[in-house]
Amino acid sequence: AYCYHGQTLLASDKCGEAIRSLQESEKFFAKAEALCKEYGETKGPGTTAKPSGHLFFRKLGSLIRNTLEKCQRENGFIYFQKVPAEAPQLELKANYGLVEPVPFEFPALNAHWTPETVAAFDLTKRPKDDTAKPKPDEEVKPLKEPDIKPQKDSGCQIS
Repeated sequence: AYCYHGQTLLASDKCGEAIRSLQESEKFFAKAEALCKEYGETKGPGTTAKPSGHLFFRKLGSLIRNTLEKCQRENGFIYFQKVPAEAPQLELKANYGLVEPVPFEFPALNAHWTPETVAAFDLTKRPKDDTAKPKPDEEVKPLKEPDIKPQKDSGCQIS
């Protein structure tokens, strides 16, 4: 998130904040990389998974480094902005690209559903004639199919 936020800041000409955001991103990436390597070396049934070798993870590392180098280069040539000591705050609530969720509410109960009605659905009071034998399936008699001979004058023409 810090990497992409840094790219957004660079696009809006806030190069100093972008550098700080990308430095924070690099710090978290190094921490995640260490955890991924540790996970890949553990013994157990999930040892075939190597998160550090995943394509997204590999591309993210190079994206962070390349964007940070670009920001530092452009800040030295063009912007000359100070790099803040604290990382910029991320906007955790997206304000574009997402639909606002509609809160779910249970519909109101119908007046017919009273406690007495619900109690009437007691399965222990069902009739005991479930032991009746199922009816045997009737035997299907074969049907004689009519003899269909090809006709030359069926009305179809090939042109």
